[in-house]
Amino acid sequence: MKRRLLYGVLITGLALNLFAGAQIYFSSVNADDKDDAYPTIKLFSTVLQKVRADYVDGDKLTYQELIYGALKGMLNKLDPHSEFMEPIKYDELKKDTQGEFGGVGIVISMKDNFLTVVAPMEDTPGFKAGILTGDRIIKIDGKSTEKFSLQDAVKRLRGEPGTEISLTLMRPSTGKVNDYRLTRAQIKVDTVKDINSKREFPLSENGVGYVRLTQFGEQTASDLEDALKKLQEKPMEALILDLRGNPGGLLDQAVKVSEKFLPRGQLVVSTEGRDARQKSTYHAAGGFKVLNVPIVVLVNYGSASAAEIVAGCLQDATALGVCRAIIVGDQTFGKGSVQSILPLQDGSALRLTTAKYYTPSHKVIHERGITPDIMVSMSEEEERDVFLKRTPGGIESLEPKDQERVRNARDVQLDRAMDLLKGISLYGKRVPGQEKRPAPEKVAAK
Repeated sequence: MKRRLLYGVLITGLALNLFAGAQIYFSSVNADDKDDAYPTIKLFSTVLQKVRADYVDGDKLTYQELIYGALKGMLNKLDPHSEFMEPIKYDELKKDTQGEFGGVGIVISMKDNFLTVVAPMEDTPGFKAGILTGDRIIKIDGKSTEKFSLQDAVKRLRGEPGTEISLTLMRPSTGKVNDYRLTRAQIKVDTVKDINSKREFPLSENGVGYVRLTQFGEQTASDLEDALKKLQEKPMEALILDLRGNPGGLLDQAVKVSEKFLPRGQLVVSTEGRDARQKSTYHAAGGFKVLNVPIVVLVNYGSASAAEIVAGCLQDATALGVCRAIIVGDQTFGKGSVQSILPLQDGSALRLTTAKYYTPSHKVIHERGITPDIMVSMSEEEERDVFLKRTPGGIESLEPKDQERVRNARDVQLDRAMDLLKGISLYGKRVPGQEKRPAPEKVAAK
């Protein structure tokens, strides 16, 4: 009897202790995290069952369709770059990293709640049709894009090469609406080109080399190294690196491109996120003889993501005690966030924004962009004429009255870069042994 009483007291005391401990625990949880997931999950489950039971066409719905729809809505709510990818969409993404797909060749993003062209990819149907950075896609095949997600638009834009698609775009600067009828093509673009959109890389009469990067693909860094070797053999006294209209691409390629101009160990870019594990730094690995000549980097509103990483790095970095590069052009796009791909067990995946990029001096790129050292603006008409002038068949595709204007189009940003490099060269010759170049003042020019 005494033993039973003792056990009863012990059990009662233990229960009271557990109850008190649980009360303290849940009180602290509620104090630290008032956003309790469980009631909301219960609400979600209730709605899911009610839709299945009471929706007029509920018998035609599957749990997977409903869950996928909910996940898409949840990810789309976060920011324009996060998304839930169904297995088919995830497969398309994996194909993209291999560098080939069927489409019209325009890079798009969500900006101010509009489907916006970040940049047309050179030598593609969209580029040849005259689509420009900043154009808003308001219809695809006659259907309004008002409620389209980014992935919806990409899915509709892509397709088998040879198939047709119609687009309606609005140009915010003029308010003009244009209709385009395009034929999809296999998109495989050479990412490193010379002034003539070839791979010959001639020098100007003043010994200035010119290299244009159209995007950052798997072979961009190695192709750039080949181009620089050709230019150095001539020899080259200065370089213009043109990143205008470059929508970005692979982070590792941005790092490898930057390190062609930096000493080993130089910081290229860093990332920071909510999770400490997202904090990373990327440094120049060396392995290529540093190209120690005066450099001007050209950028504009179409320069985004990896292009902004390179421009920001070369603007900030100091190599051998000299100003490494001067940035000339317009304010860049401002796409500086990191999207991590998180595969899921059913073949789908999350593209989740997990961090932001920072330049070596810790300037944030996202939604701010890179501000050039020397601002030189070009109108949309001037940019279009210069692009058409350099595009094979571009002038011939115009009406006779427009051909002369395009033939005489001037690239004022490139002209300013050339003048700047000439000035640096003359300054160096006037001061023997002078190695340091003063940092450029921020000025505006037209």
